[in-house]
Amino acid sequence: MNKILWRACALLLLSLIGTAHAQSLVIDKAVARATVGKMPNGAAFLQIENKGSDDVLLSGSSPAASRVEIHTMTVEGDVMKMRALDQLELKAGQRLDMKPGSGIHIMLMGLKKPLTAGEKFSLTLNFRKAGKIETTVDVVDMKMPMKKGETHEHHDHHQHHKE
Repeated sequence: MNKILWRACALLLLSLIGTAHAQSLVIDKAVARATVGKMPNGAAFLQIENKGSDDVLLSGSSPAASRVEIHTMTVEGDVMKMRALDQLELKAGQRLDMKPGSGIHIMLMGLKKPLTAGEKFSLTLNFRKAGKIETTVDVVDMKMPMKKGETHEHHDHHQHHKE
């Protein structure tokens, strides 16, 4: 009997630790850009606030896409270049704001259907310590800022690189 009680307490403690890690990461303001036509890929942006200890974003998944990747974006001359990241470190106390044109974002590769403004879809982010955290992404109309005064509405000329 003591053995069963001890195991139950240990499982409860482990579950509380996992919940505490997940609660230390706050995911907010999750939006995705509505796609145009039959674009195969889309982009999502969100805010992650780490109120706990250091953690690492390892991957993501969504029923809206075949594959979810963490990307960083730079503009060199007139060419937008994106690189897939294997992981993204989140330091304790850090707030990461993923915004259009700001660099880091979530790529939705192989969309199952176009992303239409007003719709929503789920996105699951997988963290090293916090585990899987699911959030809801709102699809909105937005233009992507490139340089001051310019906008870009599609991803056709992006160069994708895996580091």
